[in-house]
Amino acid sequence: MSGDLYAIILAGGSGERFWPLSRRTLPKQLLRLVSEKTLLESTVARLDGLVPPERTLILTNVDQEKSVRALLPPEFPRENILAEPAKRDTAAAAALGAAWVAARDHNATMMVLPADHVIEQVEAFRETIHLAVKAARENRALVTIGIKPKSAHTGFGYIELGPELEKMPGVFRVVRFREKPNADLAESFVRRGTFRWNAGMFVWTVPTILTAFNRHAPELARFISGCTSGARLEKCLREKFAGLPKISFDYAVMEKTDGVLMVEAKFEWDDVGGWPAVARYFPGDENRNTGNCHVTALDASDNIVFDESGGEVALLGVNNVIVVRTGDAVLVCHRHHAEKIKNLVAKLPERLQ
Repeated sequence: MSGDLYAIILAGGSGERFWPLSRRTLPKQLLRLVSEKTLLESTVARLDGLVPPERTLILTNVDQEKSVRALLPPEFPRENILAEPAKRDTAAAAALGAAWVAARDHNATMMVLPADHVIEQVEAFRETIHLAVKAARENRALVTIGIKPKSAHTGFGYIELGPELEKMPGVFRVVRFREKPNADLAESFVRRGTFRWNAGMFVWTVPTILTAFNRHAPELARFISGCTSGARLEKCLREKFAGLPKISFDYAVMEKTDGVLMVEAKFEWDDVGGWPAVARYFPGDENRNTGNCHVTALDASDNIVFDESGGEVALLGVNNVIVVRTGDAVLVCHRHHAEKIKNLVAKLPERLQ
């Protein structure tokens, strides 16, 4: 049926922030961090009842393709997993996804979803997507999903809201996108109450996104037009993708487009950007020591422990420490230095990266 809904799942990533559990071939979305399912498996499962597997495309990269294919169930179409031959950020990924959908249905609606978010309220997620699809179709607009801030987080971009649409409660006009702010600016955003976190989830129709690419990113538009038949897509991916500009979709298109709309998420959302974030999902003791395994602590507080084998870890006289043990490596770092783990990974032997 023309006008069906498609899903593009972005499943690339570098696998640095959760080292040593994560590696270049095993990034965050392929880890079982907060449940028995990986984040990618959970993302695919949330689409049940919204988008069938045959209308779902997973975009990964050559380093992780084998792991992604091994992870997904046999019923997921193998041809719906594409490996980008080079890292070109989210604008190129969105263009590739748009080409894939347009080749199947030029009037379709599509959503773009990161594979590495924690969203446990599945029904609320589906309600939000339904509203975003309605807004995208009826207003011929690019639609983004916004998250009501719980804190003045400096690691997220923000969306500044304009008025709510009269005939669509929960849908707002976007005034502008704001880059990751410093602490003072983030505090002011939260106090004003008209800012939402930018979760990087988008919904639009194929004609709307093609128009936006033509206006604001003509090089990507030419790539799409050259790849919109199934026979040419693999050839385009192999021969042209690596030459595309390395730029985020927000920079390339969203920030330049008038009439962008935002739907406020009805669900709880977590980006789980590093070990301190994941610790919220682990059981803890009275001194805020948390872990996925049994932790014995004496004169120790505010520590995070992860043992891949689920063994015993003992802590004595240490505070604010992250301890992660896998079969071939151990990480010990101050939790306030967690953002620097990716810098540490670059210094490691190639086999451990």
